[in-house]
Amino acid sequence: MVSIGYFLSSEEHRPRELVRMARQAQDAGFERLWISDHYHPWNGEQGQSPFVWSVIGALSEVTTLPITTAVTCPTVRTHPAVIAQAAATAAVQCEGRFVLGVGSGEALNEHILGDPWPSAPRRLEMLEEAVEVIRKLHTGKDIEHRGKHYTVENARIYTLPDQPVPIYVSAFGPKAATLAGRIGDGLCSTKPDKSLVRRFHETGGHGKPAQAGFKVCHAPTAGEAVDLAHRLWPNEQLPGELAQVLPSPRHFEQASTLVTKEMMAEAVPVGPDPEPYVQAVQEYVDAGYDEVYVQQIGPQQGEFFEFWAREVAPKVHGIAR
Repeated sequence: MVSIGYFLSSEEHRPRELVRMARQAQDAGFERLWISDHYHPWNGEQGQSPFVWSVIGALSEVTTLPITTAVTCPTVRTHPAVIAQAAATAAVQCEGRFVLGVGSGEALNEHILGDPWPSAPRRLEMLEEAVEVIRKLHTGKDIEHRGKHYTVENARIYTLPDQPVPIYVSAFGPKAATLAGRIGDGLCSTKPDKSLVRRFHETGGHGKPAQAGFKVCHAPTAGEAVDLAHRLWPNEQLPGELAQVLPSPRHFEQASTLVTKEMMAEAVPVGPDPEPYVQAVQEYVDAGYDEVYVQQIGPQQGEFFEFWAREVAPKVHGIAR
């Protein structure tokens, strides 16, 4: 059974807007929430980046939907011992309806303290040790940890949920999917890639949830939607590892000049016709995901939620159940 959730974009919206959108998403029939965890937006047009843990606290007071961070990097900018405490508190606030989604991160957010940006294999190594630290602290015991990348001394988390916080691991390629299968309680991704989900299942993730999210842009016309998507999210179509290695919104803006409106129109469901949205959900369902999250690009959130509830949800319900 596939569950449909809403993806809250911390890169586009202020804290109170995110809280209002969460209420609207629940009213529109969405069953769960993703929320991004960034220090910077991808570009200046997006223009926001509130501290996700403060926002989650507010969300816990206005919605009963499960919440997943998509995703938190617990390796460079923030020590995993701090993330462990933040996640435990979030789980208590959400009465157990919280999942810590983690990933190896991007230089965009993680380089800000002057730390060198590690290679991809080293980032995965750091992520594995970070998850180990977080799980140790979530036992509620006094912890000493002296590993290759992290040291924890005389640490204990006192505010804990009744059950350990589930940790889902982000993956976009086979190495990360293998790590997710081996150490994660679930998988996070944004790719409708059946081979990625299969690798996760085959390397220890059998029977564990797989989540994925994608962007859409509802507007009165397809042309308006393409213009908006191209202005706010051209970075979505940058190739290769650029998203992991570019260090600032300015660099993403420079690289995104290579992305055309035609590329966005091919990649993002847009406009007033519900069929592209339904087809996109179907693609993720066919890839094997258990939870699919949708993010509306731009300020017209209320109009999108009405459109989704009226025209898309009935059709998605038929293919996703």
